[in-house]
Amino acid sequence: MRGLEVTLKCHKIVGGYGEGEALISHEPICFYLTNPKTGIIREKGHELEGKSVANKVLIFPSGKASSVVQIDGLFKLASNGVAPKAMIVKDVETVLIVSAVIANVPLVDRLEKDPFHIIHTGDFVKVNADEGKVTVIKSS
Repeated sequence: MRGLEVTLKCHKIVGGYGEGEALISHEPICFYLTNPKTGIIREKGHELEGKSVANKVLIFPSGKASSVVQIDGLFKLASNGVAPKAMIVKDVETVLIVSAVIANVPLVDRLEKDPFHIIHTGDFVKVNADEGKVTVIKSS
């Protein structure tokens, strides 16, 4: 199965292109609870605690936290060059959209298949929000 490529249609929220290794979280993410210099999630008890979002294609259900901390968190990651390359979400909310716009991180949702069933951590993912497509290259 290594190298199998699947392309899925998606809905563009914030345009752009990003590619990288997939990082899956089944829990919402608060970017303020990441280390702004490394991208490592420091939220105690989070399933990704100790893992870095830097240069990954981040797949997660939604953001969490107030607008100020969420926007500030993603902006600091982007300013330090350790933001995700792109984000795929299941339930988008306004704060996450504003955060992605300010940080210039492509953001999509509504994949034609459930991203949590198709994409796994370690797969290589290309997100072309402007063309409305996500390409997944399976790692195993």
